Amino acid sequence: MTAKYINPHTDFGFKRLFGSEFNKELLISFLNAMFHGEQNVQDVTYLNSEQLGDRSDARRAIFDVYCENDKGEKFIVEMQNVYQEFFKDRTIYYSTFPIREQAQRGGDWDFHLNPVYTIGLLNFNFADGLENAKRWHHEVKLMEVDTHEIFYDKLTYIYVEIPKFDKKENELFTMYDKWMYILKNLSKLMQRPAALQERIFTRLFEQAEIAKFNKHELKLYEDSVNAYRDIVNAIRTAEKKKFAEGRAEGRAEGRAEGRVEVARKMLDKGMSTELVAEMTGLSLEEVSSLNQ
Repeated sequence: MTAKYINPHTDFGFKRLFGSEFNKELLISFLNAMFHGEQNVQDVTYLNSEQLGDRSDARRAIFDVYCENDKGEKFIVEMQNVYQEFFKDRTIYYSTFPIREQAQRGGDWDFHLNPVYTIGLLNFNFADGLENAKRWHHEVKLMEVDTHEIFYDKLTYIYVEIPKFDKKENELFTMYDKWMYILKNLSKLMQRPAALQERIFTRLFEQAEIAKFNKHELKLYEDSVNAYRDIVNAIRTAEKKKFAEGRAEGRAEGRAEGRVEVARKMLDKGMSTELVAEMTGLSLEEVSSLNQ
């Protein structure tokens, strides 16, 4: 079945919905929904994401938006499809750039900083440090260990595990639920769900409909989809290889355990260590250790 709407997990799809000045009201709506009313973002200014200091050749699976709201607060919003070993370190590293760029040259700067938010939209389950977490939304701040009180509230890391979101259409009550449903299911939908009737979603579905793309946009999107498929296929291939290696290792361990069990029974029957070693393929040392 041909998709009707774009996949937001692709570079083109993510940037079209969240990284375009023309569609910035979508990003504003998403941010306000994610913060459950604690934020009241009225406007955003897009900043150059190259300021984040990352190498372009290492960004095959990461698409980000860097912006500032009307109060001077900085937001890094990124979509990541593939888990990286040092992903947590990477998000911490990213957050240092919006902090450092606030330093004022000359004058009597008092080190006052505006808040920085680093938001990771993850197309995988982020087990590192969150193994026991059952929710899909995780908010991390600097905390005093003994009291568990927030020590510094201007530096926030939010990790959103998209695969863990499992609400159905009839369970979408908050705007955040609705945005999460879109992030997970948009490319699978063939029509606008009845639960998504807010004006902002009228805008979203208009911008996400592939049939409305011009030739240039369609080419960019197709290239982006192909890149996404390459990533998905690489992940699946690695998982299959790991599974196959695990099965082979398990079979080898099973055979070894079987030989040991046979050797024990042979020794119980009074057979010599040498004969048992010869019949089972175990070394003399291994067989001898079974008698201890």
